[in-house]
Amino acid sequence: MSAVTPEVGSQTGGRAARHQRAADAGFRLTTQAFSLLVLAILGGVILSLIAGALPALHRFGFGFVFADVWNPVTERFGALAPLYGTLATSLIALLIGVPVSFGIAVFLTELCPPVLRRPVGIAIELLAGVPSIIYGIWGFFVLAPILQHTVQPFLIGTLGRLPLIGALFAGPPYGIGLLTAGLILAIMVLPFIASVMRDVFETVPPMLKESAYGLGATTWEVVSKVVLSHSRTGVAGGVMLGLGRALGETMAVTFVIGNAHRVAASILAPGTTISASIANEFTEAVGDLYTSSLIALGLILFVITFVVLALAKLQLARLRRKAGG
Repeated sequence: MSAVTPEVGSQTGGRAARHQRAADAGFRLTTQAFSLLVLAILGGVILSLIAGALPALHRFGFGFVFADVWNPVTERFGALAPLYGTLATSLIALLIGVPVSFGIAVFLTELCPPVLRRPVGIAIELLAGVPSIIYGIWGFFVLAPILQHTVQPFLIGTLGRLPLIGALFAGPPYGIGLLTAGLILAIMVLPFIASVMRDVFETVPPMLKESAYGLGATTWEVVSKVVLSHSRTGVAGGVMLGLGRALGETMAVTFVIGNAHRVAASILAPGTTISASIANEFTEAVGDLYTSSLIALGLILFVITFVVLALAKLQLARLRRKAGG
């Protein structure tokens, strides 16, 4: 039998180490190139939006954001109505979706029997896989008639008569409008917020909850004073992720919001959003100024969504650092 000399073994080991270092360097450069490619694509999108929006911004200036007019015939455009509709529907979605998502997350992590935890969790997550156009069709043909004949007349007859908030529920029951769009968005953002909340609730050390139960705390006290206290940053991040999802939704909102370029105090009135306005009018835009105004709406939506998602990432990063500490 031939023996491997130390010199030969050393050379073989050196070649293997050099090959490993070269492979690691190639892998690092490849992944870095992919990361830079994503940044380049993002920068290209920003530059394209700015270049396309420049004619409208030069014509109307910063007042474009606050102008409540949209008249393609006279070429007068303003973003206030779509911006108001985007923010209003997203706020309605959060006001409805966040409490429901919180209840789902608490039930799955604290109260749900083990045999039901997985099926219920999967069912909630499957809502995220339903195409948005299906939500829109269901909202237009099923939800809107129900709201028109039952919920909205009730709101008009009760809350609509109150002195301070009555203006929010005034007007005829159209069925479609800001409230309907907000309800659809609430259903669509629910699985995202609930999933994030459930994940961050599961990061709470079991010892903390067991100690609280051992001291005689109720389930609500454990959730409110222990679980939420430990995971409030992650909960905020989940809410902001849901907000980012609601801000950019297009097809479902287009079906049920009414697509009216006006700012109305009542949430029962028809309105529009930035994404719905772009989807409805981009193919019909005649003239450079009309097209530029629609691109300017897209730029505004991009800035809003980018800021919201960036803040959400920062919140989640704080949670990870806290958990690691």
